[in-house]
Parts: sequence; structure tokens; C-alpha cells
Amino acid sequence: MPTERTPKLPISVAMIACNEARNLARSLGSVAGWVEEIVVVVNDCTDRTPEIAREFGARVEEFPWTCRRDQKNLALALATQPWVLGLDADEEVSVEMRSAIEEFFSGAKQRFDGASFRRKTWFLNRWITHGDWYPDYNLRLIRRGCGRWGGNREHDKLILEGRVKRIRAELLHYSFPTVEDNVRKIPAFAAAFAEERQGKGLGFQWKDLLLRPLWRFLRGYIFRLGFLDGFPGFYIATVTALATFVRYAKLYEHEFGKQPPLSGTEGSPPSLARG
Repeated sequence: MPTERTPKLPISVAMIACNEARNLARSLGSVAGWVEEIVVVVNDCTDRTPEIAREFGARVEEFPWTCRRDQKNLALALATQPWVLGLDADEEVSVEMRSAIEEFFSGAKQRFDGASFRRKTWFLNRWITHGDWYPDYNLRLIRRGCGRWGGNREHDKLILEGRVKRIRAELLHYSFPTVEDNVRKIPAFAAAFAEERQGKGLGFQWKDLLLRPLWRFLRGYIFRLGFLDGFPGFYIATVTALATFVRYAKLYEHEFGKQPPLSGTEGSPPSLARG
């Protein structure tokens, strides 16, 4: 006898993707079949990202690249369902998270406008379960019209007007395949941080440069038990401290750094200035 088809939840999955063929099947496979709509905004793809997205029933739209925050707001604006699940291409909805969302829709959705989930990252061949990377609660499920993507151009986050339910189920994150992938993001994050701080009128201070990196290491490795994750925990705490140092160094550069004068202009060595 035919079994009754489980109705899909009134959710639009909103995603941005560029050359994510390696990750996309895992990510979309974790939501296809139980959400009503999948929207994927793509740009400048040279691999099979758009084709793979369509294979999972996604509506694919292409827009020129601006920044992560603005691209995600484009995807959010294209959603048509009452609720939106923001999902990155390197993330996977766990079985427990799906069950938690179904339970949320059975009653809690009447009292809340969004839900946040614990994000667990796979790094250096293990799940990271301590330190600054965990539990890393992320707001991802929102009532459409109640939220938007904010933050700076490199480090985006959902901002919600309403009540958020914190759910312990885990969103699985496959962010950094290698150490190089992790370190490569430091300069861009530092530049965005410096621009944001200057935009708020917050200038460079030596105490930030000297004390904040040390605090970030101690907080992640000692106080948040990062040492329990072995070498990956030590690496994460160390690189987080380094990234913090680079951010404030970049702020110094923005505030005080000057380009050297061109050859032949004022300030050049006399022999060069005379030609």
C-alpha cells in the first residue's frame, strides 16, 4: 500500500554559492525533500555548482558579486516561504537538527521569530567541541520579514527583530579543508574589521594590540577548554590570537600608515629627486 507523503515544512532555504561543487551535494542533500523551497544565488561559477543545485530542485539565480552580506540578503529577498533557513554551502543540517526544526514547527514557532543552533566544525580530521569554535550558536532560522543579514562585508550574521529560541541541535560545518584555507582568510577579515572600527570612530590603542591577542588565546585554550581538542585546539587558539593581533595591526595601518613618496617627489633622496 502506498505510504502517506510527509508534508514539507514551509521553509525557504536561502544560500549563496560560487564554485562549491565539492560541498553542495552534502549541503543540499541535507534539506532537499523536507523544505518547500531552495534558493541558491550564484556568481561567476566555473564548475558544476548551478547544475548540482538544480539537481536538488533549487531555484538558481545569478547576480554579480558584491560581498557575502549583500549576496545573502539577495538570496533572502528571493525566498517566498513564511520561514527562511540560511545555509552556507559548506554546512550540513544534521539529522538531530532536522528533528529539532520539525519539533519547533509543532508548537514553538507561534512564540518565537527565529531559532539558533550550535555549529560544530570539522577541522584537522576531527570535530572541534571546545574553545572559541564551539558551541558557536548561529541564528539561522527566521520568520520571513523579521530579519536580515548584517555585520561587515566579510563576517556576516543574521540580525532578527523578535524572539529567538536557542536549540542545542548541531549544524555541521566543513569550513577549512586545510590550514592554508584557514590562514588565508586572516587578511580579509582584518581589513573588514579595521574599516568597521574606523566607521564607528574607534581608533587604534596599544592596549588592544598587546592585551586582546593574549586574552583570546587564554579564553579559547584555557577557559573554554580548547586544550581538550588536542593539537587542533592549540592551533585554533594560537591562530585566533594571531588573527586578533593582525586585526589591530591593520587598524594601526589604516590610521597611521602612509605610502612612501614616489621617486622624484618631495621626500625622495636628493640624488633621485634631481634625476
